[in-house]
Amino acid sequence: MGHSKSFFHIQPICITFAITNFNELKPVFDHQSVNLPIVEVIPEIKEKLQDNNTLILSAPPGAGKSTLLPLALMEEVWLQGQKIVMLEPRRLAARTIAMRMSDLLNQPVGDKVGYRVRFESKISANTQVEILTEGILTRMLQQDNSLEGIGMIIFDEFHERSLFAEVALALCREAQQILRPDLRIVIMSATLDIPQLASLLNAPVVASPGRQYPIDIRYGSGCDERMIPELCAATICSAVKEEDGDLLAFLPGEGEIHRCEELLRKQLPHFRIHPLFGSMPPNKQYAAIMPDRDGRRKIVLATSIAETSLTIEGIRIVVDSGFTRTSRFNPNNALSRLETVMVSKDMADQRAGRAGRLGAGVCFRLWSKATHERLAEHRTPEIEEADLASLTLDMAVWGVQDIAGMTWLTPPPKGHLGQATELLHELEALENGKITRYGHQMHKLPCHPRIAHMLICAKEMEQLPLATDIAAILEERDPLPKDSGIDINLRIEALRRHRDRRGDAPLFARIEKIAASYRPLFGIIPDNGAVDPYTTGYLLVHAYPELIASATPGNNAQFRLANGSMATAGRTDDLAYESWLAVAQMDARDGLGRIFMASPINPQDLLPLVKERDVISWDSKKGGLIAQSEMRIGNLLLKSKPLANIPSGQRITAICEAIGKEGEQLLDFNEEVTQWQNRVLSLRKWRKEEWPDVSTTALLSTCKEWLAPYLENISKAEELKRIRLTEVLQFHLDYTLQQQLDLFAPARIEVPSGSQIKLEYFPDGAQPILAVRLQEMFGLPETPRINEGSVPVLLHLLSPGFKPVQVTSDLSSFWNNAYFEVKKELQRRYPKHVWPDNPWTEEAVRGVKRRNT
Repeated sequence: MGHSKSFFHIQPICITFAITNFNELKPVFDHQSVNLPIVEVIPEIKEKLQDNNTLILSAPPGAGKSTLLPLALMEEVWLQGQKIVMLEPRRLAARTIAMRMSDLLNQPVGDKVGYRVRFESKISANTQVEILTEGILTRMLQQDNSLEGIGMIIFDEFHERSLFAEVALALCREAQQILRPDLRIVIMSATLDIPQLASLLNAPVVASPGRQYPIDIRYGSGCDERMIPELCAATICSAVKEEDGDLLAFLPGEGEIHRCEELLRKQLPHFRIHPLFGSMPPNKQYAAIMPDRDGRRKIVLATSIAETSLTIEGIRIVVDSGFTRTSRFNPNNALSRLETVMVSKDMADQRAGRAGRLGAGVCFRLWSKATHERLAEHRTPEIEEADLASLTLDMAVWGVQDIAGMTWLTPPPKGHLGQATELLHELEALENGKITRYGHQMHKLPCHPRIAHMLICAKEMEQLPLATDIAAILEERDPLPKDSGIDINLRIEALRRHRDRRGDAPLFARIEKIAASYRPLFGIIPDNGAVDPYTTGYLLVHAYPELIASATPGNNAQFRLANGSMATAGRTDDLAYESWLAVAQMDARDGLGRIFMASPINPQDLLPLVKERDVISWDSKKGGLIAQSEMRIGNLLLKSKPLANIPSGQRITAICEAIGKEGEQLLDFNEEVTQWQNRVLSLRKWRKEEWPDVSTTALLSTCKEWLAPYLENISKAEELKRIRLTEVLQFHLDYTLQQQLDLFAPARIEVPSGSQIKLEYFPDGAQPILAVRLQEMFGLPETPRINEGSVPVLLHLLSPGFKPVQVTSDLSSFWNNAYFEVKKELQRRYPKHVWPDNPWTEEAVRGVKRRNT
């Protein structure tokens, strides 16, 4: 294979392509000269795009779709000279693909092919194909929703289901359907659920066969999450003895990779062992990808970054732990939590495929075949687990209020949207669901709404140099070792030293690049002076107001947060015993979270955030109504005092809210109440009149309508229990319905013995049950009926000992037939009672009528 020197000099990550003859490539690209599987289906793609504005391309990794397809289509007539834009989920992929395509055209990047990623672009007036990261396209759509000058948008690697891709596709479909029916959309995927997508978009599908060598899949017995590094290391040692070639192992995260590396260096000293994860310096990533210069066998320990896009030279063996690490957002506390989870089948296939890119290979899966069958078919889309604040702000700028009503392959969760909307209202970006002028200001900044809010506030405080440094640190991986402490000011000071001394530390260089990209937006210069930690804390409060943390009593390094959560700073940390912290990063563990980055706060700075209000609520654990005046920051209670006088309306509202949540425990829903409910609900089924819904769910949700007059003086749980619900509910019916209830669905029926026997009603309108001793029914020829004779009761005829002896809704038939069999059994069991031969004429008795002796 041949590669241009400039390609590897500029970018130390490569993608391998099988090119027949580089010397034959011309400035006008001829895709027929390239020996890659995608070439076979390009004519079909061109034909389909003549008549359809949307197309789905299913092609496995290595087919050449990312590099060759845009070049093959850029001279199509229907483009009318407009650009092709291709979206990539990663900045690295956007740069490398643009470089490779330019290499094929024998042109510099930025001529016919260019790229734009966050804070960096290489394009020109001649550019016909632009490679973008997905967030860039969303910004372009906001500025020009008709996408003037763009004729085609290609979504590459869509199977990764990134949030930016989902948003961009939804907005592009809106533009296509309303403003730009001529806009072509091509979605390219390796392992997506193609039929579902094709049905949703009503689009044709073209499939490229790809080129995959056979892979021998070998299953293990299972992998304990706590032993991933050890089990992976053991499997790797066995695999390299059994098989030839280099090895790629997939582990969930950086910690497991380093532990596995440590074990392997002891057991396999003659192998080159390379970690590979996203935050590594480029030169180390390059070393992991390229063959070893000394010809030694290589072991690459990678996260899911190696599933797609990268071809690692020499790999013939894959070891897959079966785990990946994902960030899951909790809308209840607005925190994201890193979780280690099992891969899906499509992810497992992607990983196994790494072994068959260059020749026949083998994949060792640490899980069993039975476990594999239980795996989810496809990975969870990011939109289901992500913070949706940026998405919600994007849609508000677009003018969309019904976000769920747009074209989504996976609709965003309502809870996440609700939390995002609440946050944007708190940050004053939205008002009554619509974007504000301030929201437009926030949206213009290329960052999360929280960071944008902090930067704008910092401008008013004349603290932008500090705020831009904070923003850059928050957006990148922590540049300091894990044992450096949680104080973010240590990171700011280290960044400023790096900048002042022009250091070459890769992590700080990346952070400074981001900070430097923010400064021109505000026309400021960097500040390398001393940092006031309390100013840092105050700025962080503007980004994360719900993460203001107050030390708990006892000086135990634990904090209560404004969102109600608890967290610890670690007992040995320098900030562990501060009274107040502004938290910037933490996890959301159950019970007690862990703070990773924070700054102290001067309590005086928090005074504008303190809110005083009267709180009247029902606390079942404390036995009743709680009324006090409180001073709070979020859920942090600073001070409280009891309220002497409770306004009646607030008392009733508080009790009704509690009843709505836990009313079945607070109120006495006894059998009498249940039967009253069932009588009304039965009449709802039987009659045409407008009978109300009196199910327990409905009653609890509307309790203020019928219960409010009885709550005026209630303050304790036992007082609520003493309310006679049957009387309250009966009087809440209008007078006519009260009369009809007793007439059409009586609570009791008089039987021939003179007894008033209860009827048992059911909420679904089933036949009511009349359970009565058989002797009390002697002489009654027909089954009793209710509801103006339209509903017969179901008789449960009982023995003298109140045991069921017959169930019937046809009393006449019972007297004529079944009674005589029942009589024999009753005479045997109750010989002293009278069991007449003619029940039609026998006198019914309420008690026990003895046989004459």
